[in-house]
Amino acid sequence: MVKLNAAQLEAVRHLESPLLVLAGAGSGKTRVITHKIAYLVDDYGIAPSHIAAITFTNKAAKEMKERVGKLIGGRAEGLIVSTFHALGVRILRQEAAKLGLKPGFSILDAADTSALFQELAGNVDKGRLRALQSRISLWKNQLVDPAAALKDAADEIESVAAQLYADYERTLRAYQAVDFDDLIRLPVSLFVEHEEVAQRWRSRLWHLLVDEYQDTNRGQYRLLQLLTQGRDSFTAVGDDDQSIYAWRGADSENLRLLRDDYPSLKVVKLEQNYRSTARILKAANALIANNPKLFEKQLWSEHGQGDAIHIQTCRDGDHEAEWVGSRLSAHRFERRTRFSDYAILYRGNHQARAIEQQLRAQRIPYAISGGQSFFERAEIKDITCYLRLLANQDDDPAFIRAVTTPKRGIGGTTLEALGRAAGRRQQSLFASIYAPGLDAELNLKQRTALREFGDFVTRIEQRAATAPAAQVLDDLIKAIAYESWLFESLEVREAENKWANVSDFVQWLGRKGAEEGKTLLELAQSVALLSMLDKNEGEQDAVQLATLHAAKGLEFRHVFLVGVEEGLLPHRDSLEPAKLEEERRLMYVGITRAQASLTVTWCERRKQGRESMPREPSRFIVEMGEATQQAATQRNTVPDAGTARAKAAQLRAMLAGKR
Repeated sequence: MVKLNAAQLEAVRHLESPLLVLAGAGSGKTRVITHKIAYLVDDYGIAPSHIAAITFTNKAAKEMKERVGKLIGGRAEGLIVSTFHALGVRILRQEAAKLGLKPGFSILDAADTSALFQELAGNVDKGRLRALQSRISLWKNQLVDPAAALKDAADEIESVAAQLYADYERTLRAYQAVDFDDLIRLPVSLFVEHEEVAQRWRSRLWHLLVDEYQDTNRGQYRLLQLLTQGRDSFTAVGDDDQSIYAWRGADSENLRLLRDDYPSLKVVKLEQNYRSTARILKAANALIANNPKLFEKQLWSEHGQGDAIHIQTCRDGDHEAEWVGSRLSAHRFERRTRFSDYAILYRGNHQARAIEQQLRAQRIPYAISGGQSFFERAEIKDITCYLRLLANQDDDPAFIRAVTTPKRGIGGTTLEALGRAAGRRQQSLFASIYAPGLDAELNLKQRTALREFGDFVTRIEQRAATAPAAQVLDDLIKAIAYESWLFESLEVREAENKWANVSDFVQWLGRKGAEEGKTLLELAQSVALLSMLDKNEGEQDAVQLATLHAAKGLEFRHVFLVGVEEGLLPHRDSLEPAKLEEERRLMYVGITRAQASLTVTWCERRKQGRESMPREPSRFIVEMGEATQQAATQRNTVPDAGTARAKAAQLRAMLAGKR
């Protein structure tokens, strides 16, 4: 406790009422959460199994549990530290029967759900299908069922989406499957409809701690309420200034609801920043002051003034990339730093291309955050579909992929006939392989191929329940001749890369099984929630490239924030007040990633398609305040407030001599 400042200590010790910890960037929120868990266990004698800490990523959950372990030792093993979705899975696995689900229900990933939507929607173009799917996901996050969605549909696209929603839900239930949104929505329905189930879970969880509370959606807020109802024993930790996920359902209104729904709510502000210098924090505070505030706070630091913030005007995107690479190399030479001390952050992934080309040309190693997930790779999905089928033989999407990968003489005609047979019998595709009377619907060759596959899966499932995970998985991959199939169907280099990924996956899953004492069948039941973030990869000495969204939660000694211009940041589609406020919070997140130095760049012209278009510096540069203007212009005055365009024009004039 001696390591905590006064505000942190107050947050740790408060248990008399619900608590909201407003944790500014770099203010030690994880320290508060971990020390509060230790306080509950050591000082109050609460069993770790009665405490749950909820995070938003598997990586954050793992790091938090490790840090708690350093405080309370082996007792941390009983603690629940998980994502909201993983907690939802835990609840649903134990209470599946109440919802008409098998304990071994399938969890469909993004690719599965997209394929299912495509099948249900028919000949709909991809853009419209994405819009329909996004609308349905938002309804689920807001706890709106298909009937309510259809009743309240505001226009033609919402009516179409509502009908698709109803078809989609029926299909999911037929598959004995759920999607990621259901992992929150269904536990909420369960607790609302079955009070005895809700009460059972409340008695298990004495205190809940929720990290990144500002990123919760309406469903997650309702789940928090239902789990703590009656005792209201929870600690919510978040920062309204870092709420940047409205586009995927996060609802910053949850902070206001917390204040309104819990009159006894205690609010503790963590304003001392342990990350950045005073100049960086002054710019961040000045910027975010332009947003309306639910709770006022000012970040401060004891790290001294620090380097001046550098604003760089570039001719165009190519010049910007070249300048950033050169500046980074020179700075590294001067300061004797590592490449991993640097990050280059941007609003959109498309901005990375020119920067990557320059970094390669200047022999600067780099890594990209937020790229394709390991689990999204086709070869990994090929293998995981077999695992999903082991866990749930009614998982039709997994069955279809497994039975056709590698090719084994079972094509579309056979699957269509099997699908018709399954539909008539109201069975899964797998169960229908062995259905009486199938002889009249499929020919001998079709039946033989399908039953050979079914027998193979059944044999593997029996072994998967007892034998070591790595051994069973290795034998499965050899039995389907996956390596040979890769090299027969692909170019050698591509086949080698894919096979290396599969081998890596097998070894990793084997280690995970050994470490957690789980069989392949047990691992398979949660395979859709696995993340390669759990892998312990060695830290590489490389510059980090990331979108501002992907950079949230990270910190770097030196940050280059590129493309800070009107149309990019703020984005041209986000100029209405609510969206503009979120864009400003995104800029705030970028600024507060920096520990020691911050460099901001913008371009006078930038390619848009084939044309080179004139650009204006972002209004956010001026809003960063006096310290930034002095750094850029050696003047002590702040431009008068006015419209964003007037501010931008003023800054352009001031920066004209900077090139």
